[in-house]
Amino acid sequence: MLRKVGRGLVILAMITVELPLILATALTLILAFGLGLVPLYPPLVRLVRRTAGVTRRQVTKWCGVEIEDPYLPPPPPPIPQADGLYRYDRTLYKTPRIPMWNARWKWMFADPATWRDFLWLLLDPLVKLALALPFLFLAPHALHAYGKWAAFLLAPTAKSKLVGQVVRLNVVRSQAVDSQAAEMRRIERDLHDGAQARLVALGLTLGAVDQLVDTNPVAAKALLNKAMETSSEALAELRRVVRGIHPPVLAERGIGDAVRALALDSPLKVTVELDLPHRPQPPVEAAIYFAVSELLSNAARHGSADQVTIDISHRGRMLCVTVMDDGLGGADPSKGSGLRGIERRLAAFDGVIALMSPPGGPTTVSMSVPDALPEEYAGGSSRLPRWKSAIVVVGWSLGWLPLFPQGVVAGVFKAFNIDEHEKAWFLALYLSPPWQWPTIILMMCLGVAMYGAALYIPLQHSAERWMAEAHPRRPWFEKC
Repeated sequence: MLRKVGRGLVILAMITVELPLILATALTLILAFGLGLVPLYPPLVRLVRRTAGVTRRQVTKWCGVEIEDPYLPPPPPPIPQADGLYRYDRTLYKTPRIPMWNARWKWMFADPATWRDFLWLLLDPLVKLALALPFLFLAPHALHAYGKWAAFLLAPTAKSKLVGQVVRLNVVRSQAVDSQAAEMRRIERDLHDGAQARLVALGLTLGAVDQLVDTNPVAAKALLNKAMETSSEALAELRRVVRGIHPPVLAERGIGDAVRALALDSPLKVTVELDLPHRPQPPVEAAIYFAVSELLSNAARHGSADQVTIDISHRGRMLCVTVMDDGLGGADPSKGSGLRGIERRLAAFDGVIALMSPPGGPTTVSMSVPDALPEEYAGGSSRLPRWKSAIVVVGWSLGWLPLFPQGVVAGVFKAFNIDEHEKAWFLALYLSPPWQWPTIILMMCLGVAMYGAALYIPLQHSAERWMAEAHPRRPWFEKC
């Protein structure tokens, strides 16, 4: 309890920082947009965002309300034209400094989260003063209330989340296109330098056999044996190219057996632990397969490892893969393209990679891909419990009764003083006059609450599926 009181006092003490910042904000906004001193605006925004960030961290850590950064993604750096100049609107610049500055201050100005931060900064001292006594005597409840207030203005809006997702999807799409182009170039290079060269050599050898078959049968026979060897090597080369595109064992047996095949081919001692109730989606399987293949190659070539453990499991619908080796450690994604390539592969499926590789080892790489498994393997029942379904059914079936006949219609009768002979069915109008309006309002609140519960329970049970699958012809309580 004393710790929570102390946290409340620390939050309350932030008023001493916010009040001077409010004055500085007001003065800076007047100077920036009243007198044209726009260069003062970006430092002010950064200072306010830093203060709001401190509050977000405090609220997340102390109040139990997690608040993410709500800001729109920053603009990309300017790209020089063919002549080396940088264009911004209709003006050309020799350096990217001015275009970048213009883009950044307009990004700050157009971001709704910036103005929400300003509004929070203005109102936050008042809220803290109102919660001063609760911080002392009801600290847990006051901290929770303050967390809800901070989340109201400092949490990301639906627009900022959507814009962030769009920007991230654009980046992932660009990376996927680049990766696909690089993969096509690799396949073309492998075919050109491998199978194609061997097939050309095979054709030349067969041509020489055709010339020697009548004059020197012994030499022709030797060339035929060489041609057979060349055809076998070309076939093996084609099979390697096919395995590099999509291994047949992966398509036929799934990720578990495909990784076990990699373990058998590896010079290291590899242990594979598998716990998957169902095969993931084929593109996810391919991404995980090539990621594991790259990690095994890195462990053998760069890590000098002897043993590798591969764990493939799931948490709900999330696919989790951990690769740990006993090598030298010190892996750095910035020093090579292998880990970057794995990150690009997983990013296409909203997957993430975490690397822990201290000098001296061991190296542990964890990969996770959300929603890789079917819905039925998410753990637990996807349907509502029966008692929740009963509440939803009752809410939709009977919510109209207190809301309209006993609430809205009774209120109309009461407001317009309609003849009492026409109001025999309305409960509230039989009560004494002081209790009639409270009863009518209570009935309307009860009806709204019943409809609200019928909506909220399925939404709270599975918001993603509710939004994706619910429609008028499909009852929400059946598909959530």
